[in-house]
Amino acid sequence: MRKTIAVFAALIGLSVIAYAGPSAGDVLAANKAAMGGSAWDKKIVVSIDADYSGQGLTGTAHSVNDLKGGRSMSEYKIGPATGGNGYDGVTPWQRDSSGTVTRQQGGDALVLATNDAYRIANRWWLPDFGGAVVANLGQKTDTSGQYDILSITPKGGKVFEAWFDARTHLLVKTVEQQGPDTVTTMMSDYRPEGSVMFPHKFVTDRGLDKKYLETITITKVQFLGAQPDVVYAAPKITVSDFSIAGGAAETTLPIRIINNHIYGEAKVNGNGPFIFIFDTGGHNIVTPPIAKQLGLKVEGNLPTTGAGEGVMEGGFVNGVTLDVGNATVKNQLLVVFPLDTMSDIEGVPMPGMVGYETFRRFVTRIDYGAGTLTLIDPAKFDPKDAGTPVKFVFNNHVPEVMGTFEGLPAKFDIDTGARTELTVTKPFAEQHNLRATHPKGVDAVDGWGVGGPSTAYVTRGAGMTIGDVDVGPVVASLATQSKGAFAGSDYSGNVGGGILKRFVVTFDYNNQIMYLKPLPRPVADTGTFDRAGMWINRSGTGFKVVDLTKGAPAEKAGLRKDDLIVAVDGTVAESIPLFDLRKRLRNDPVGTVVTFKVLRGNKPHTFKVTLRDLI
Repeated sequence: MRKTIAVFAALIGLSVIAYAGPSAGDVLAANKAAMGGSAWDKKIVVSIDADYSGQGLTGTAHSVNDLKGGRSMSEYKIGPATGGNGYDGVTPWQRDSSGTVTRQQGGDALVLATNDAYRIANRWWLPDFGGAVVANLGQKTDTSGQYDILSITPKGGKVFEAWFDARTHLLVKTVEQQGPDTVTTMMSDYRPEGSVMFPHKFVTDRGLDKKYLETITITKVQFLGAQPDVVYAAPKITVSDFSIAGGAAETTLPIRIINNHIYGEAKVNGNGPFIFIFDTGGHNIVTPPIAKQLGLKVEGNLPTTGAGEGVMEGGFVNGVTLDVGNATVKNQLLVVFPLDTMSDIEGVPMPGMVGYETFRRFVTRIDYGAGTLTLIDPAKFDPKDAGTPVKFVFNNHVPEVMGTFEGLPAKFDIDTGARTELTVTKPFAEQHNLRATHPKGVDAVDGWGVGGPSTAYVTRGAGMTIGDVDVGPVVASLATQSKGAFAGSDYSGNVGGGILKRFVVTFDYNNQIMYLKPLPRPVADTGTFDRAGMWINRSGTGFKVVDLTKGAPAEKAGLRKDDLIVAVDGTVAESIPLFDLRKRLRNDPVGTVVTFKVLRGNKPHTFKVTLRDLI
């Protein structure tokens, strides 16, 4: 979960004025001198202990950093959450709060690790800037001081900005794009540690809200000699907190596909069952009402972003047992998150989610055709009839595969929690001028997730592949938002349930393989898009018109935003499942006339909408 200088300056209410200044080489030479000069040449490794505060939590962190090679490892205990991450010089890795370790090879993990390694080893002090491309952005002055600003692109990394105090020559800020977020890290409280200077306070701003700032305060700095490679390597951890009753090889439960999402039963600490959503792009989650009902202690106020541009806030609960079918995962850290506020968007209650932490422990088979989900003991899984294997890497906790869109090489996240077929990220669509090459399409709200509605230019793609699997033509949503999950350039697109439901899909997280076994074609409700041109959500006993596509049948018929639909073709709206109406507006034949009775204010109106293809 990841703004230009001008935007950041506006956020903190500063007026920024640019001036000419010293050369990039002079800026970095002055920085090295201010930091202790040649004394740094003798430093090999630094061990750091720190206190953490932010997002309603406090804790501690420890890191070891290789000042010559840029390798690193860190571990933390923040509130009820523990974990760590590192970079062994080749591959970044992450140990999540549930204890599992994944090599982070998707998204922008490697380029960001390369940037970190560049800064840790102070490679900008080398004669050739350590192979980086360095550009001088000049001096800028605001109410806090005057700064020398450099744009730096390490070899194998990505561009970031470094701000140096023009008076002290100390580094005071970096600005770096991480996924869709622009992350600003501010360094201060420089003090001598022996013969060198060292910052003792780091504040991270992820561009969300000031209340979500994270502060690291250094409590101990120790310089060490060279450390063995194992210090920086991904730890070998075997988790044993999961099982299937009676030692069975697998357990199967029925599921429903609603809005292309997967819903099935789960129990929390033996209570329930509750109908949870199953989402490879999410985490194990319960909602605040469920946490309160079960007496779970919630800690923290964590910001979470998703497909929309907004932020939802959650917390943690620890020591939870989750049962899915006859499978059990014990002593888990669950996120407490207000999914229940999305019930009117989904048209069904949303008490919780089964996500990555569960999928990581089992082999998970989703048979969209049969309406079943099977959790399999990884030691007893036989892939013989699972389908075509597709290797994936982890983009944080999400499976990411290589594929193509209309012949263009692409990196796709696999997301069972997305209702769309394919959402193409805004940078990928702009890079390849996809809107211009797809003139038949519409701007619309095409989904709704964490943070609110997602908007896109929806069109048809001639074809796509996932690994070696030919998917064929798809409905492609070219994302148009500048914030949210689809605004980053770290991947190309998001494959949702609209495509996945054409297959039996099996995820082997341990071996990082997804298997795709095609269902008999045609698969119902695929290749379709709303023929009325409106987004509706449940509102009391009716459906509220939230958005209208310009020039589409609903708008032409006279419907307006905020109208309340109270009946459809004479049937009261209260008796119609929201997802069934949406499905009908996608799939009823072109030319079908749908009669909507609406309340506008307190006055009734009737509108006849004639469905037609918009893409």
